[in-house]
Amino acid sequence: MDMQIGVSSYSYSQSSLDVFAIIKHAKEMGFDVIEFAGFPNLPQGETALSFAPRVREACDEADIKVVNYTIWADFITGSGGNLEAEIERVKDEVRVAQSLGAPGMRHDSTWGWPNTKTGAWGFDDALPILIKGCRAITEFAADLGIKTMVENHGYFCQDSERMEKLVNGVDHPNFGVLLDMGNFLVVDEDPAQAVGRLMPYTFHVHAKDFHVKSGNGPNPGQGWFLSRGGNYLRGAIVGHGGVPVLQVLNIMKNANYSGFISIEFEGIEDPLKAIPIGLENLRRYMESL
Repeated sequence: MDMQIGVSSYSYSQSSLDVFAIIKHAKEMGFDVIEFAGFPNLPQGETALSFAPRVREACDEADIKVVNYTIWADFITGSGGNLEAEIERVKDEVRVAQSLGAPGMRHDSTWGWPNTKTGAWGFDDALPILIKGCRAITEFAADLGIKTMVENHGYFCQDSERMEKLVNGVDHPNFGVLLDMGNFLVVDEDPAQAVGRLMPYTFHVHAKDFHVKSGNGPNPGQGWFLSRGGNYLRGAIVGHGGVPVLQVLNIMKNANYSGFISIEFEGIEDPLKAIPIGLENLRRYMESL
């Protein structure tokens, strides 16, 4: 398959590495590109925008390209529920992506309606607000040469049908999907079917795996969490879990996808051991196609 393999800095969340050590490790492992999931633990006095040039310089020195910048956002509850304020805040994050030299940025749309005395609203009720927020961001980002996207995560905006509704509602060539092949399991959706639905809208792909246990059984304990339908999930090394990774790669190949694919590991194993194993597996699967 003709695509470059990257790694998300989020994969190192359970390690002690800082952002500069992550860049070094990613290059040593042979990743072609890297993406950053924000900058946790910023040095005192720094902002993401002031820190980004240092990160870009370190990537340039390591000869590894920044391809994506991913950040939290919520057009329903973010910025105190003020949509215009949240849009302006996310625009500032687009400027960070520009400073990094990243051609893409993923922002969330929402994590769902808060429970109120009047009850939670459904997705279709939220959709017009999400469309307005996403369109405002992508129009701004397009002028800076940055494609924007939302990811299938967060329960509320995770199903492939909901993602498709949002992208078609925004209806802008600069806006698409960061497709996480594993996250569909969090809403009990078949990953292969979901990937097939969303490939026409996909700008970037996350390679992620999960161990899966039926909700009919006992709670497996520490490290596991519940899907929306009550099944048990735990992050896995790519190739070790229940996500049909090879089948998904075949779907991507048949769709002539030639963008980037980044490993996003969120298991309980040591990331410095888990990430290289996942990379080895992913490369082997891709070479077999």
